[in-house]
Amino acid sequence: MASTRSLDKWSVHRHLQNLADSTPKKTQEQSNHVFLSKPTSRRCAILISTLPFTLTSLPQLSEARERRNKKTIPLEDYLTSPADGLKYYDVLEGKGAVAEKGMTVQVHFDCLYRGITAISSRESKLLAGNRIIAQPYEFKVGAPPGKERKREFVDNPNGLFSAQAAPKPPPAMYSVTEGMKVGGKRTVIVPPEAGYGQKGMNEIPPDGTFELNIELLQVMPAEGK
Repeated sequence: MASTRSLDKWSVHRHLQNLADSTPKKTQEQSNHVFLSKPTSRRCAILISTLPFTLTSLPQLSEARERRNKKTIPLEDYLTSPADGLKYYDVLEGKGAVAEKGMTVQVHFDCLYRGITAISSRESKLLAGNRIIAQPYEFKVGAPPGKERKREFVDNPNGLFSAQAAPKPPPAMYSVTEGMKVGGKRTVIVPPEAGYGQKGMNEIPPDGTFELNIELLQVMPAEGK
């Protein structure tokens, strides 16, 4: 009896083995590749391709939100400029040379009206007018406004640039820059009489008070020193 049971078990095992060997290989391969062969939809491909861009955009959105949530500087924290009586606040005190009257300086400036950038040296146009670049503005501290705008064309690495085509800074900038240090950033409250007066400029309306932001980039000694 024992030999009969052993023989029966061997027969069943052999039968199962034959069934496994008779299964078509193609069916097995299809089973193995069922997930790989499924086509990806076009919409899914687009979403996957934009994923890196979405991830890299998150820090930029965070920074923009941070700027919007930035606290307004209380008026009592502003100092008064002895030269012209303008209210200013040093957002960042530089560590370089001090800008004194008669010195030639290079700055970046931005005029903001109700949070909108109306005029900026970071949006200067080349002579051809087809490109916008960040061109530092050069002038003499304490000099009459506009004198430097008559200088020759400047051959900028980005193209030919004219001071006459540069964004026009407010008269306040020529005096309130005095005392700044290279690397420093200063915010100034500019009234109409020290700004763009009755005409206004771009988004700044006639008789409009606005915010002037100055970043001092370079200081050159006064002539004769």
